[in-house]
Amino acid sequence: MAEDHIRYDILAQEALRGVVRKVLSEVAKTGLPGEHHFFISFVTHAPGVRLSQRLLAQYDKEMTIVLQNQYWDLKVTDTAFEVGLSFDGQNETLHIPFSAVKGFFDPSVQFGLQFDVGETDASKPKLVKTDDDHTDDATQDNGDTDGPDDEPGGEKVVSLDSFRKKP
Repeated sequence: MAEDHIRYDILAQEALRGVVRKVLSEVAKTGLPGEHHFFISFVTHAPGVRLSQRLLAQYDKEMTIVLQNQYWDLKVTDTAFEVGLSFDGQNETLHIPFSAVKGFFDPSVQFGLQFDVGETDASKPKLVKTDDDHTDDATQDNGDTDGPDDEPGGEKVVSLDSFRKKP
């Protein structure tokens, strides 16, 4: 297979992160419409993430925040967002670059995006569908994971013989 000099994987990931940026920008201006609310997962030690040492100690790898009823001062820039939330009665301001976001889910409309963060291999965004019946297990993978038949680079090899008409 030819080498991808254009890096479509990176372009697609940037475009899908733009969806998150656009949605949060609109919510920062007008508030959450209807029943919409968001679960946002991010890597706590990713470059540019700013949160208290208390939260870093509690969430040393990944954290999921919920923007629904009690959040304040949502600010969105081209590269990051900042939001105020309360944790165990203590107010905190979190600064999260979009590059640190691993997941964005809106269970009210069963929409979600997942991102690979901080990997040196090509990061692949994945569309996911949330599951109404399991709020604890908020995402369903659409099967876009590497399996035993996949090549190490993530490309799946499919034989065209199975699609050809037989004489």
